[in-house]
Amino acid sequence: MTNPVNSEPPDGGAAQGTALLTDHYELTMLQAALHSGAAHRKAVFEVFARHLPHGRRYGVVAGTGRLLDAIERFRFGPADLEFLQDAGIVDEATLRYLEAYRFGGNVWGYAEGDCYFPGSPILVVEGTFAEAVILETVTLSILNHDSAIASAASRMVSAACGRPLIEMGSRRTHERAAVASARAAYIAGFASTSNLRARFEYGVPSGGTSAHAFTLVHDSERHAFVSQLEALGKDTTLLVDTYDVARAVRTAVDVAGPELGAVRVDSGDLPEVAGQVRALLDSLGAPNTRIVLTGDLDEYSIAALAAAPVDGYGVGTSLVTGSGAPTAAMVYKLVARSDDSGELRPVAKRSVGKPGRGGRKWAIRHRDDRGTAVAERISLIPPSPGPRDRVLLRELVRDGEIVGREPAGAARSRHEEALAELPSYALQLSRGYPAIPTVFEPDGEED
Repeated sequence: MTNPVNSEPPDGGAAQGTALLTDHYELTMLQAALHSGAAHRKAVFEVFARHLPHGRRYGVVAGTGRLLDAIERFRFGPADLEFLQDAGIVDEATLRYLEAYRFGGNVWGYAEGDCYFPGSPILVVEGTFAEAVILETVTLSILNHDSAIASAASRMVSAACGRPLIEMGSRRTHERAAVASARAAYIAGFASTSNLRARFEYGVPSGGTSAHAFTLVHDSERHAFVSQLEALGKDTTLLVDTYDVARAVRTAVDVAGPELGAVRVDSGDLPEVAGQVRALLDSLGAPNTRIVLTGDLDEYSIAALAAAPVDGYGVGTSLVTGSGAPTAAMVYKLVARSDDSGELRPVAKRSVGKPGRGGRKWAIRHRDDRGTAVAERISLIPPSPGPRDRVLLRELVRDGEIVGREPAGAARSRHEEALAELPSYALQLSRGYPAIPTVFEPDGEED
């Protein structure tokens, strides 16, 4: 039995703890803070991106669901503690703290599938310094990867102009990154994935038929096609570029008849080949047979195929590498901490080139009377949104309990809505500036 399309598994498909998915210095900071007494100060960390990948106009938040699963499983088990002790990474006092570690704070964040811009407070983590600081690495690892993939996928979906996209990059990335990529692409609008684990864990629709090896292992192309049709039915997709495309199309229609579901082309001058294949299919009485193109596609080559008689695309390498931007460049920064009286005080870096903005942030998306977004407004106090404004931060974790979990399908629907409210030029693939400005109100102290 498989999971329904929009369900999430109870354990995210991986029940083991996530606590060692971290950098060494998170634990050395913890140890030193326990010794100094700063570990128990109230603290607020914020995740944001200082900039978008060069020339892009918006980013897409993805990975939130996976992050909530990771926080829930962030435990130091006996084997973890034994490793830390034997390796001399932390002292006994720190080991005792880690043995009892459970995140008990609060997390607020942009909803998965929403868009973000430079400076958007995508995630706000509230707790003690000790419990919040050691979540930095796993938080950034998940959000940076998934948001990069979803941001690239969103551009590809826009370029496809309604034609379905298949995610098929599993063989071009780490085996676990492949699953996360399929989920992120689905949130951004891809129709399906080739990755079965993504279907098992997250309910992402999957599909697939055959590769060139299937044709080559048979005595003839005709024999391969007949075998596939007998096994999978006439609605299957036959790969027609192993030898000669025109001959293969004729063979495909000859053995399947006009009810053949689709043909796939993976090489050659794709716009020209697509036109030739469409004309040939029509002449053979198979006008309803679909054409699917694959082969190192990205958003730019997909856009270039807009006028071609194509019914769908398969995207692999460019998708799982973020189409040239494999990270979202997000950072996890301390923006406030309590003083001796217990009151939270803004803090921020002062370094040249990477200045910060201190203080716990709140965010709304300001929209005009047509519902079009015009600005991302960030404030240091809870906002008073106008009738057309949209509050962006929502509660994800309350006192250590997950309260914001939702299925990937909900994030997928949200992304479609968030994209629809952006100005039309946000969807242009040419280099440009962020689609809307980020406005800090009041323009707080830049420490």
